[in-house]
Amino acid sequence: MSQNVLNASDELTGQKFIIAGGGIGGAAGALALSLRGADVTLYERAPEFKEVGAGLQIGPHGVKMLEKWGLRDRVFEAGYLPERMQFRDAITTEPILTMDFGADFQQHYGGRYLVIHRSDLLAILVEAAQEAGATLHNGVQVLGADTRPDGVTVHLEHRADGRTEDVEADILVAFDGIHSVFRKEIVQDEPVPSAYVAYRGTSSLPDDPDMKDLKDVVGYIGPRCHFIQYPLRHGELLNQVAVFQSPRYLQALTEGTDVPEDWGNNEEFKNAFDHTNEFVQGRLGSMWLDTWWQMSDREPLDNWVVSDRIIVMGDAAHPPLQYLASGAVMAMEDAECLALYASQAAATGSLDWASVLADVSGERAPRCARIQTTGRFWGELWHVDGVSRLIRNETFRQAGRTSWYPYVDWLWDYDAERREYLQDPSKGELPEALQEWEYNIHRLVAQREGDAAPEELTI
Repeated sequence: MSQNVLNASDELTGQKFIIAGGGIGGAAGALALSLRGADVTLYERAPEFKEVGAGLQIGPHGVKMLEKWGLRDRVFEAGYLPERMQFRDAITTEPILTMDFGADFQQHYGGRYLVIHRSDLLAILVEAAQEAGATLHNGVQVLGADTRPDGVTVHLEHRADGRTEDVEADILVAFDGIHSVFRKEIVQDEPVPSAYVAYRGTSSLPDDPDMKDLKDVVGYIGPRCHFIQYPLRHGELLNQVAVFQSPRYLQALTEGTDVPEDWGNNEEFKNAFDHTNEFVQGRLGSMWLDTWWQMSDREPLDNWVVSDRIIVMGDAAHPPLQYLASGAVMAMEDAECLALYASQAAATGSLDWASVLADVSGERAPRCARIQTTGRFWGELWHVDGVSRLIRNETFRQAGRTSWYPYVDWLWDYDAERREYLQDPSKGELPEALQEWEYNIHRLVAQREGDAAPEELTI
């Protein structure tokens, strides 16, 4: 059912890669390239490899890649295989859609659905990349790079003492995050806050009498908020995420005033779920209050190529909102796509880096643009109120009565080998029925810039 494990090969022997950034995407890139024989050196500015947050979800397309890289046993041992995904109404807690991850699902997609702690996945990828021959450095920041006809000169700074040095490579892969140094060489843009903020928390699942039997991913979706629960680490941990819309951010946006830096703070959190079911309200005491995440993305980028020798990937290219649970998988897809296309070109004796990077960007940019845009739409659909909420609930129920596969095949049935987006970039667009939809944040900004009074703005 799963892909065969990739045997280490030598197609990219002699090709030197430098990777900027040691998150999940960078570590996956180091692994995927090293498995094809490349000489890979990764630089991470932080003193240790560490992921911020708690759980993440890996769809079957991501699980199949992990299996291909020989990591099936490690990630299954570290993670949790939920039986279902449940969507419930946050006001009534009634189930509105249940997605079963059993035998039919596994047959349909050729893989399992996995939830895993971010730090566990990163540790596995880092260890596997080193085992495959990659060299990984902490405490070193990539400041920039200059492209030469036959390669790239990369400028480094050692964080401990401020020492700088230059190193040479054939290719630089920039997995350097939402505030990427290299994205700025393609486009001058800024993150786009969504007005939503996330609070997270983990606790002992066996010691929680109300939740100890949880075996699913459960999402309570409601007006201006949602609440997610699922097990981690073989059911030892309960992961919970509480997300809500910040009134202070919206007020600043509509009035055109400065946005307070602490939007979404504890004062807003205290009242954000007052309209939800008492069960949801009763779970909020488990959230961490010292840290919260202001949810932002960036506008889709239609070209990731900085030069014939430099490409941006992961959050540097396509930071998404969280609603499709695809940020980590997109970064892993990027890594595998680059390694796959490069090794295929090398195997045929036609390794031209300008062409390879152009093909990778041509395949991945529309794919990730659709995920980013659909994520924005999906988030707005979760958070509707009034009659729209009732229509949404019935739409979800109808999908459960028939088949929900057609709604997610485009997301979970993906393999870069098919080059489907490269052949037809229009696949990266929203379905025709949604073409007229406009992101609420865009609409608010347009109305405000059109001199609409704050009371006239539609939220």
